[in-house]
Amino acid sequence: MTEQDVYRHLREFREAFDKPEPLAWPEISHGQLLMMMSPKKRHQLVAHRLRTKLEPQLGAELVLMIETDMEDAGLGVLRVPDLVVVDEEEATAQGDAIDPRRTHLVIEIVSPSNPGNDYEAKLRDYPAMGVPHYLIVDPRDGTAVHHWAPTRRSGVPAYENRQHYAFGDVISIGDWTIDTAALPRYGADS
Repeated sequence: MTEQDVYRHLREFREAFDKPEPLAWPEISHGQLLMMMSPKKRHQLVAHRLRTKLEPQLGAELVLMIETDMEDAGLGVLRVPDLVVVDEEEATAQGDAIDPRRTHLVIEIVSPSNPGNDYEAKLRDYPAMGVPHYLIVDPRDGTAVHHWAPTRRSGVPAYENRQHYAFGDVISIGDWTIDTAALPRYGADS
């Protein structure tokens, strides 16, 4: 069985899957179906504040989507980013999933229970998928990291550049800015 066969079977299973609460829709990466907990309210508050900062800057030709399938079937990867900026044309195109090569920015908000998913697994998958800008926002410690310019280092997908920020800084991504001063950190109950 090829990697593409495995992906196709996992994709078919995912489509027939009845999502039990409190799980989010599964992601697929490297032959595995990845089950995640649904985002908690503090996570969603961070997503809301990021969205309200970024959306007014996008203009009519771009759309900010929330928790939408993004698929590269050739790589066998299906991810569900917290926030993703795509062309309006891609948002209205045929198919259920976003083409990652048509994205401008993916934002992930680190979960308290599984930070390795954003810092390791997605940091491997997103440059391989051609995502030009990947922003990791971490309310656990009040930091963010912007990765950009996908490349390969010794045959391994990576980003050429990265910039670290602390909550309170203004993040610059191309022509966009995100003021992080109003982003909440996770509390002891997160």
